[in-house]
Amino acid sequence: MAFADFFDAKLFISATITLVVIMDPPGTVPVFLSLVGRKPMAVRVKAARQAVLVSLLVITLFAVAGQAILAYLGIGIPALQGAGGLLLLLIALQLLTGKDGSEPEAADDVNVALVPLGTPLLAGPGAIAATIVFVRQANGHLGAYIALGLAIIAVHFVLYTCMRFSGVVIRLIKESGITLLAKIAGLLLAAIAVELVANSVKGFISGAG
Repeated sequence: MAFADFFDAKLFISATITLVVIMDPPGTVPVFLSLVGRKPMAVRVKAARQAVLVSLLVITLFAVAGQAILAYLGIGIPALQGAGGLLLLLIALQLLTGKDGSEPEAADDVNVALVPLGTPLLAGPGAIAATIVFVRQANGHLGAYIALGLAIIAVHFVLYTCMRFSGVVIRLIKESGITLLAKIAGLLLAAIAVELVANSVKGFISGAG
């Protein structure tokens, strides 16, 4: 039996590169620091771990049953893009207006790890859509499914590594740098949100046409 029957290297490389580009591990660091950069190191590590686990769970869920879930609920990718864009826009406005998060720390940490870090920032509409496409490409081949699963795990390992060692950045930029990063991250998130909403509208229009 050929090696490709057990592992589709081409799909692994393609899926890994695509998900890295979409999920952008280095690009998550400014947003991560803007949200938890002022927390103790133990809290940052916990938030990074929780965010990656949430993202991995969401991506895996949609890899296994994404098409069935969307079909059952009557939800298309454009609807996911629109919802994700609006959610990111709310977070971006909080960062741009200087909301530091004076809520109780424990609840804040949990919320940040789940939303917006875990989803929709990491496991966003783009990553979900790409995963569903790759599942379709696998077309029932075991080696392709194994390759896609390993690609998803590899990308999340890179994501965790970038956030886990973001403390090095904190030591370099200090408190004022974190404040600046929060503004930059807010602007970037707002741009991503607008792009998602715009793509959502295009998707609805093309679907209607």
